This record gives sequence, C-alpha cells and structure tokens, in this order.
Amino acid sequence: MTSDPTRYVALLRGINVGRARQVGMPRLTEVLAARGYGNVRTHLRSGNVVLDSPLGEAELAADLAGAIEEEFGFAVPVVVRTGTEVAAVVAGDPFATVATDPARYLVTFLPDPPAPDRVDALPPVEGGGEYLVRGRELYLWLPDGIANTPLAAWKWDRLLGVPGTARNWNTVTKLGELTAEAPPRG
Repeated sequence: MTSDPTRYVALLRGINVGRARQVGMPRLTEVLAARGYGNVRTHLRSGNVVLDSPLGEAELAADLAGAIEEEFGFAVPVVVRTGTEVAAVVAGDPFATVATDPARYLVTFLPDPPAPDRVDALPPVEGGGEYLVRGRELYLWLPDGIANTPLAAWKWDRLLGVPGTARNWNTVTKLGELTAEAPPRG
C-alpha cells in the first residue's frame, strides 16, 4: 500500500436479512482495521462501511469480499464508491423535486454501468413511481412504498444485467456526510 489513501464507502449486498448471512458490524470493523484500513466506520446493520484505503476500487472490493468470506464464512458481493462519488450522487439528486419521502427513495449502486442497450430496453413505468439509470446508479422513486409500488418488484439485476445493492435516500445522504467528515485524530 503505497499511495495516499482515498475515503471509500463499501456497500455489502444481502447481509443481516433474516437469520442467514449475519455480519456483526463491530466485528467487521475490527477485521478491516486489522487488515490496515484506516478510519473504519459502519452505519446501520445493512452493510455500509466507510474506510480509508490506498487500493483502487476493484482491488479494494475484492479484498473486502475476501476478508468477509474468510471471517464470516460466506461470500458477500461488495460495491465500492469513493467519498467523492457518493457526494456527486447526493448533489446530483435527479428526483429532488419529486421524492418527498427519503425512505421511499432508493439508489441502487451497481459495480459496473449497465449496457446502454439494456437501459434503452427498460419498459415504461406503470402503476406509479419513477426510475433513472445514470452511470453506475439506479435511482428509484417509490411513492407508495417498496411493497406497494409495482416498480419496486421489477427484476432489476436481470433487466440491467448487473447486480447492485440498494440504499434508501436517508442512508445515502448519511454516507455522504460520513465520507465528508474529517477522520478522528488520536
């Protein structure tokens, strides 16, 4: 690890839902700090980690996935964004004038941008809600909630050809705040 560290957000997919695939955030913090990552913090139990690393994005995602599998015994897909990228997602909010409830507004972070032909082939919305694919993010406004807005049930991984991991707008903005904070001195 030679270059200056970058502040990253690592998003773990599909953990701590039900009894399977449990990852304790305090233990995850310990494991990642022991691997040499700096300023490791977690937010909520849904797998949101803020840390500093000199690794590039792909190398970091692979190392984190390996560390999690080694410690917890199962594979967890990891999507990584720099703090700057998360800040750009927040600043470029495409539904700022429409999304009135941040709990019903999701951003799905994709490891790679979907192919343009897949995005072009997405069907029109029926039954309320809006979506937008921009780069490596899928924005979903679900005004009637995740359970009651038909758009939420679409098989996005299959439609886009890229699996992602979603966070509601409250979490996205909090992660933006955490990446912008100065690391603790001590």
